[in-house]
Amino acid sequence: MPVLLSKNADNQLISEFEEVILVDRTASVYDAVSCHPDIYYCRLPNGDVIKADVRELGVVYPYNIGFNAVCLDKYFIHNLKYTNPRLITCAGRFGLVPVNVKQGYTKCSCVVVDGKSIITADEGIYSVLSKIKNINVLKIRKGYVNLSGFDYGFLGGASGRVGDTLYFAGDITKHPDYEKINAFVSEKGIRMKWFDYPLTDIGSIIEFNTII
Repeated sequence: MPVLLSKNADNQLISEFEEVILVDRTASVYDAVSCHPDIYYCRLPNGDVIKADVRELGVVYPYNIGFNAVCLDKYFIHNLKYTNPRLITCAGRFGLVPVNVKQGYTKCSCVVVDGKSIITADEGIYSVLSKIKNINVLKIRKGYVNLSGFDYGFLGGASGRVGDTLYFAGDITKHPDYEKINAFVSEKGIRMKWFDYPLTDIGSIIEFNTII
């Protein structure tokens, strides 16, 4: 299946995949996230992605986050105040239970390991999801991920599941919670792959079937 990647992704990562669509900058959102796939696309439970029309996005937060949501097998997670209505409708068609969190950069903040397992450094997301008995959530320390123009980025934005492998844009072994992350991912039967450069938030690595 094809993979969505930022045009700023490292060539080592890009060359891993047979079919890659590179997301270029637009003037619709601010520059630091303007070529991040998870700003423009949200992956649905069946593997399709819904794509934002640039007219549905605003330049600054929270008007740029309408599609930056997480779909698990049974749950749709986002700051529902700002979710794009088309995405809400899509989630409803899949029968997903909406879960409201304060963090609008929900996908950026979540490493989606499988359809019921998430890794996050966001206190609010962790607080909400840890109360849902059939979601497995691992809390890690914030930071340790590069994002140009900011003190740090998000590990969700520096990762993505492709097939049975969880890829990281950079060296996850340098993260202080690597051992916890490795154990959590391994127990789900998922492999990890990373590259020899600093962890970098590139707006997620998104494998998909079709764009709707």
